[in-house]
Amino acid sequence: MNVYDFDETIYDGDSTVDFVKYSFIHRPKCLICLPKIAFIGLLFVLKIVDKMTFKKTLYSYFKYIKDMDDFVEEYVNKHIKNIKKWYLDNQKEDDLVISASPLFIVKSFCDKIGINNCMASNVDPYNGKYSGDNCWGEEKVRRFKEVYPKGEIDNFYSDSYSDTPLAKLAKNAYIVKGNELKKW
Repeated sequence: MNVYDFDETIYDGDSTVDFVKYSFIHRPKCLICLPKIAFIGLLFVLKIVDKMTFKKTLYSYFKYIKDMDDFVEEYVNKHIKNIKKWYLDNQKEDDLVISASPLFIVKSFCDKIGINNCMASNVDPYNGKYSGDNCWGEEKVRRFKEVYPKGEIDNFYSDSYSDTPLAKLAKNAYIVKGNELKKW
């Protein structure tokens, strides 16, 4: 099995950042939350609040998107071009994507390109609330082992050394920079 991070790995960019920007442009009512998001964002940058507090605040604007299912579909259709060609050329049926981004975003891309196995952060698309932990670092390993207790990772790909815990499980691991793959 090959396992992939999503953002900056097989998706050119950060799908969550792109979604937030797209939301503010195409659903301007979401801007109501911008002052609070900016304030908590500043506190996060200053290391006064943690990443989860910032993400929970950021995602609170989801409640202002009344047609979320259609909106996500629209967003994915406009951004599907961001899936990297090197991945599409090497895609296999049993590939697994594990991402810290919200599951409803990542899964929509995966469904569109035929990836059947996907894990990501469980964020409610209608209110922005988390159920469970952010799918990041050691949490990715925990989730992988929970779903695939005897699973073996042939090749692992990520743009970030924060994924080292998962890379250590793989027979081969690669760091992705743009379209370039280097041994971990």
